[in-house]
Amino acid sequence: MNRRLDAVLDARPHDGERERPARLVEAMRHAALGGGKRLRPLLMIETARAFGRSDHGVLTAAAALECVHCYSLVHDDLPAMDDDDMRRGRPTVHKTFDEATAILAGDALLTIAFDLIADEEVHADAGKRLALSRDLARAAGLGGMAGGQMLDLESENRARSEDEIRTLQSMKTGALIRYATRAGASLADARPDDVARMTRFGELIGLGFQLADDLLDVEGDSVTLGKTAGKDIAAGKATLVALKGVDWTRNALKELVSEADSLLSPLGEKGARLSAVAHFVAERRA
Repeated sequence: MNRRLDAVLDARPHDGERERPARLVEAMRHAALGGGKRLRPLLMIETARAFGRSDHGVLTAAAALECVHCYSLVHDDLPAMDDDDMRRGRPTVHKTFDEATAILAGDALLTIAFDLIADEEVHADAGKRLALSRDLARAAGLGGMAGGQMLDLESENRARSEDEIRTLQSMKTGALIRYATRAGASLADARPDDVARMTRFGELIGLGFQLADDLLDVEGDSVTLGKTAGKDIAAGKATLVALKGVDWTRNALKELVSEADSLLSPLGEKGARLSAVAHFVAERRA
């Protein structure tokens, strides 16, 4: 994944481009190549592999997804949003460069994702590439990640019900993770029932990731996390941990992993890596 992103975010203008400004390229590379779990591309790649496809085209689609995720982190860290100085153990893009460059780096990462997903190597069927592009736009946009971020901002220091918190988290965090497993199955031309099953698997992983993240914000430390701990509590964020408590959250994570494993059972050994990812998401410490 890192090698693919390194090639995508080079300084050489591609067909139809006049120039790639060096400072903007450097900021984009800071955002995308500075570490990270690569969870979303991993899920896409391993889902496609489980259904029989493992080639460079899948890697390109996964790089597109990771570019969208990295854009979201750059903008999420801005002073007008979550106002964070650290990301992945080092200064955020707006701290390393400046706010204007960070905004443009995020914009460019988002748009380059659709350049990648349109590449013919992603899938021979142009209709399939169009569907993948549409689904990515919806996962990232108004009814997905961006909309979820808006709901999250509106929920600061306000009481929210469990259903309201689940909705905002399924959009803000879950939408791209759901896309990862759904697109992975689609890339491999899985049957519709398998695509639906892996879509549900992605929903579970998305919720599990957010629950674990909220636990870490309460129990972790900034050095281990690579970002500022305790910010959600300080900002009055609406989380299920705050609403239901730590013990409830840990039990919920166990139930999510159990359901995720049951969804993978028809895959047998082919689902082993995806099962490992589900357990990692629930048990991670950073």
